[in-house]
Amino acid sequence: MLMIERPSLVRLARRILGDSSLAEDIAQTLWLRVQRIADPAAIKDKRAYLYRLALNLTSDQMRSRKRGAVLFEGQIEDPGVIDAAPTTEARIIHRQRLDLLAEAIDELPPRCREVFLLRRIEELSPAEVAERLGITPNAVAKHVRHALHHCQTRLAEREAG
Repeated sequence: MLMIERPSLVRLARRILGDSSLAEDIAQTLWLRVQRIADPAAIKDKRAYLYRLALNLTSDQMRSRKRGAVLFEGQIEDPGVIDAAPTTEARIIHRQRLDLLAEAIDELPPRCREVFLLRRIEELSPAEVAERLGITPNAVAKHVRHALHHCQTRLAEREAG
């Protein structure tokens, strides 16, 4: 399963981290973690588990980068250089939204989640998704709309509450 999902998982990590080599490191670490699972049959939704683990590893990497940046804080040679990196508060907010989004995706019905991940993470065309899953392009569009609505609703609920 991991080998099939690997390209999508690397793309996800690269989008979040903005670094291809770090994304590859995440994929390698993910592979090592999966190899250590004692009872893989106990995992009900292996795909959701892989994406959750990838998001957690990516988050850990972001925290690690932040800690490394703190070591060099105050050592800027040119004080005129503006730091474009997000603030700690912004990173925390983004991480919370990312966690909430992952939870919302996990809550989707299996077929809807699969369509959404193929379309938005693997970036397959609607026709490719339809062909792969044996459904119509209209069904693909319906599932994507449902998934987006669900995710937006969950984010709005969190922000309101």
